[in-house]
Amino acid sequence: MIKTDRTIWTLLERDDLKKIHQLQSIPKVERFNTLGIPKDFEATKKMMTPLIDDNLAGKSLTFTVRNHDHEIIGLFAVKKFPSRYQAVEVWYKYFPQYWGHGFGTEILKAFIKYGFEEMKLHRIEAGCAVDHIASIRVFEKAGLIREGRSRKTLPLTDGWSDHYTYAILEEDYFGTRN
Repeated sequence: MIKTDRTIWTLLERDDLKKIHQLQSIPKVERFNTLGIPKDFEATKKMMTPLIDDNLAGKSLTFTVRNHDHEIIGLFAVKKFPSRYQAVEVWYKYFPQYWGHGFGTEILKAFIKYGFEEMKLHRIEAGCAVDHIASIRVFEKAGLIREGRSRKTLPLTDGWSDHYTYAILEEDYFGTRN
């Protein structure tokens, strides 16, 4: 479990899937998601069950992010690369009523601290569509650096989108960058 001033993170469980289906069924939440809106609860279950299984196997970490009333406000996920890379890729999504209140930055900063101090990572990556201004702001406020742009790699509901790659290294976090 990870905590911030306003959130508590727990690993995603099957009991959480109904709330996650609600989250993934909101068109503006899924605008920049490559998976699209699930057609029904069974589609969400099929999509999310492998993430729950990966949690149990230690292959990745998918957290439900809850407020202090224990209501799910979103998801935060960590995709692990092979161990020799000491790197992960992160993604997140939240219910719209929590947008614009600093939750994304707070949560990403908390994971960066956890990733470098507890997991002993070398690199944390994230990416987003070039038009996803909110995620760009979150990444930059959390200290990630834009590394590149891939052309038309994201199949979004409104067409192909370019993709920005962001990352932060342990040397950036600990201030040892040359």
